[in-house]
Amino acid sequence: MGTQIMSLQPFSAAWPSDFSGRVSLFPLPNAILFPNSILPLHIFEPRYCEMLTDALASDRLIAMAVLKPDWQAHYDQRPQIERSVCVGKIVSHTPCDNDRHNILMLGLKRARITRELDSPKMYRVAEVEVLEDYYPDDPDQLRQQLTQDLQNSFMRFVPDGLAAQDSFQQLIGQPIPLGTLTDAIAHVTNLPMAIKLQLLAEANVDSRCRLLMRCLEQRSADSDASAEISLRQDVLAGNFPPPFSEN
Repeated sequence: MGTQIMSLQPFSAAWPSDFSGRVSLFPLPNAILFPNSILPLHIFEPRYCEMLTDALASDRLIAMAVLKPDWQAHYDQRPQIERSVCVGKIVSHTPCDNDRHNILMLGLKRARITRELDSPKMYRVAEVEVLEDYYPDDPDQLRQQLTQDLQNSFMRFVPDGLAAQDSFQQLIGQPIPLGTLTDAIAHVTNLPMAIKLQLLAEANVDSRCRLLMRCLEQRSADSDASAEISLRQDVLAGNFPPPFSEN
């Protein structure tokens, strides 16, 4: 796979043309998936092992959701979750001992939960509305300037001499859409979860970019910027994929 901050090319997964709008839910408290990003997961709970088995036997799609605060008291039932999710696809699966599994999830689409469904399964299932990136009808030069401003804001947080420096330079040097670039930066920065959820919920690419830049600039102006916002340590070290998160 090589060392890089996200997967733009090595992993490609087509969105199914016959997507029913129904997808299993994998809620976690501190992990969020963005489109075009990779999330490593270590799965061991029986309900999520069942979910994995069913997903591998069908479309390999799972919607990564975020648990709302105070989820601990209801974790074994149905704790409340945020409505904004990212539908991802399992692109790698490695069985481990004791019915445990390591998987890599590739984010495909941002979506919004419209309703949860009754299911005979141990895991949760919902109907979702897929949110495609929306680009306002702005002149090309304005979006080019927006892209450049975002790159400049972000590169302030990438110190010289790091193992990941080349990956960042490759990322911002690619002619990729602004929506993809915005999600990539949101993925690799340690932003507060509330901000990441706002970015995940925003389908308007220009609005999403401006929100991200405001956050970067505010933290940059703060004397505690290095503590408030930083690059993920696994990214700084050039490790890809990062360590597996446990469910």
